[in-house]
Amino acid sequence: MAVTGMERHIVHMDMDTFFVSVERLMNSKLIGKPVIIGGMSDRGVVSSCSYEARHFGVHSAMPMKMARALCSEAIVIRGDMDAYTRHSRVVTEIIAEKAPVYEKASIDEHYLDITGMDRFFGCMQWTHELRQRIMKETGLPISCGLSVNKTVSKIATGEAKPNGEMEIPDRQVKNFLSPLSIRKIPMIGNQTFHLLRSMGISTIGTLGQIPMEMMDSLLGKNGIVIWKKANGIDPTPVVQYSERKSIGSERTFQRDTMDVAGLHDLITSMVEKLAFQLRKEEKLTSCVTVKIRYSNFDTHTLQKRVAYTSFDHVLMPIARELFDRLYQRRMLIRLVGVRFSGLVRGVQQLNLFEDTSEMVHLYLAVDKLRRRYGSDSVKRASGIQLHDLEERSAQSQLQKAVPSPEDRQQIDNLKNRRWRYWYR
Repeated sequence: MAVTGMERHIVHMDMDTFFVSVERLMNSKLIGKPVIIGGMSDRGVVSSCSYEARHFGVHSAMPMKMARALCSEAIVIRGDMDAYTRHSRVVTEIIAEKAPVYEKASIDEHYLDITGMDRFFGCMQWTHELRQRIMKETGLPISCGLSVNKTVSKIATGEAKPNGEMEIPDRQVKNFLSPLSIRKIPMIGNQTFHLLRSMGISTIGTLGQIPMEMMDSLLGKNGIVIWKKANGIDPTPVVQYSERKSIGSERTFQRDTMDVAGLHDLITSMVEKLAFQLRKEEKLTSCVTVKIRYSNFDTHTLQKRVAYTSFDHVLMPIARELFDRLYQRRMLIRLVGVRFSGLVRGVQQLNLFEDTSEMVHLYLAVDKLRRRYGSDSVKRASGIQLHDLEERSAQSQLQKAVPSPEDRQQIDNLKNRRWRYWYR
């Protein structure tokens, strides 16, 4: 919602320790105890943890072995993305029913644009009532911030946690941001943080006083964006959320095929590229769709809801399973396609419950190579062995066109007969 000449009112809502809260909803014995969610083995990593565990120094993405050492009395749970996804959808449905414009930023956070609503009743009162309704209907704690843009409202939410709410009017933005650590600014990672700290910059107020040109020369375009955020400037709009958002890939063959093994390889290759695109854009999918079109143009699709993920090793078997269920008629196939939908913003840590730190590091290393050298620079073995189905079909047609010895003899006889006809 873009409203000119009017002060914006943007709400940021974030579920408090969402995974842990859902687990406590299903098992009340976990309430008040240190809880760690992630891989069960020492080689796993922490996906989420309760505030009680954080007091011991445990945090997300930490090796599970280290987390256990820091908090030996913690209850470790593998995690259930299906349950978390279901509860996330319930929260989204409540927000969708009340908010004029909302954006689902990740599995556990939303932005709402309620600009203009203050003409009818107070924006903070409306936000408070919505938050109370979510907590009442879901039983989950949620914090929220209300301010003039996404950045300030998100920071306000962080300051309101746990299970609180905060309003930062336009006139108070600078005073609110000034004493806070630069770590509070979204998009400042460890590398940027250490760079700024080495320059003696520790607070948002100090960062906002640096000349914008210096930030530009130091960090490029990102430096300008960070400088604006430090000064409470963020014109980014709330983009209306839609489950229909998707990415996909299709392949129409020049020659129809029944090569099931080749089709499996092609689907694997499609999923690999699409999953990399998800991770590059920091998105997760919750629905996989496979499409096939037979040579007679009959088209069939099949989809499956999945827990939010962006990992190809999770998505590949699902896509192949859908294809096998679809391809029941032994007919030539003209087209095959894969599509991911129900996208939300999110990072890989959302699906680390059974993955080791080595697996996570492998994905990060492979994705880094792909970003640098192109998406085709690193492939799975099945992708490397993937033959072009059109060439394979062409070779098959060519082999069929080569006459057998009997056919050769018959052709020679016809030629001889024709020669005798013309020259007798």
